[in-house]
Amino acid sequence: MMGAHHAVTGAAAWIAVTATAGHGLGLFPVTPTGALAGTLLCAGAALLPDADHGSATISNSVPVVGKFVTSSISRASGGHRHGLHSLLAIACVWILATGLGLLVWQPTGWAEPISVGPAVMTAMTVAFAAKALRLAKRWALAWLIGLAVAAFIALYAPEQQAWFVVCVALGYAVHLLGDFLTTGGLPLLWPWRPKPPPLWRRTPLRHIWTSGGYMALPVLGNAGSFREWVLLLPLTAYVVYGMLFAALAAARGSTSLPALFGW
Repeated sequence: MMGAHHAVTGAAAWIAVTATAGHGLGLFPVTPTGALAGTLLCAGAALLPDADHGSATISNSVPVVGKFVTSSISRASGGHRHGLHSLLAIACVWILATGLGLLVWQPTGWAEPISVGPAVMTAMTVAFAAKALRLAKRWALAWLIGLAVAAFIALYAPEQQAWFVVCVALGYAVHLLGDFLTTGGLPLLWPWRPKPPPLWRRTPLRHIWTSGGYMALPVLGNAGSFREWVLLLPLTAYVVYGMLFAALAAARGSTSLPALFGW
């Protein structure tokens, strides 16, 4: 799946999981402002698995450094669609997000602690999302958007840490789901890549479990296929509707800043 499409699916997943109106499941309810900030964060988190790809959005986020970081991650994880595209990676991201959520700073005279860890992750992921979704044409503006959202979260994030962990892990997992639906598939059990028996390779289901040990349900075909674009059109409309709905709801509200997230 293409980078911008991953970002859209991440945004759509956050709206679907958190919105309590008719367009959402309300499994993890948040306020309209929390929905807006979380949508950008989840969209950016949906780009994180492609940190193992030298041509991904993330690799161009910072001149020279971005390429160096992604190439290093690629070598460490075994290349594109290897370690970072596995169930183990989701577990690691959950643990990482949990740890970052605990990184807070209590300045003297400040009533509430500042969420430093979530702010750092938010700045990066929202910048990635802003660029992938073309909310910003230049990286300088994308980083400004990321820093603005990060500053808000640093100062006014809820005391409960679950929101941040759910948002990052959900975006990451949705990326893997998108790739799982393409012909490339995923090494879901990495570092173990069990190979199918020879007889399996002669069955109609051979594309679900490939000879390389990858698993897929390739209903979308190749990455960037027409079917992928067909899927993304209604998803994009859904994200736009969800964000407009949340923005209008936030504009009508009169909640004070520290309570905006409402977890």
